[in-house]
Amino acid sequence: MALNRYDEAIRLLANGFADNFAEEVAGDERVHELMMTLAEEFVERNIPIVSEDSQIDMAAELIMTITVTKV
Repeated sequence: MALNRYDEAIRLLANGFADNFAEEVAGDERVHELMMTLAEEFVERNIPIVSEDSQIDMAAELIMTITVTKV
């Protein structure tokens, strides 16, 4: 299905701002807090680590392995 002109214009405009948005999001402390929360939940569910300090350290290591970028 072909995009209509409005959808195409919105997509082009968004593509023009994608790098700026990714940079702003990557630098926002709220994103880091959310990623840490998600990483802690992932570790708790999937990695059998008993020590809470070790769980937090593992979560922090996990979020250091990913980045926010434009696709």
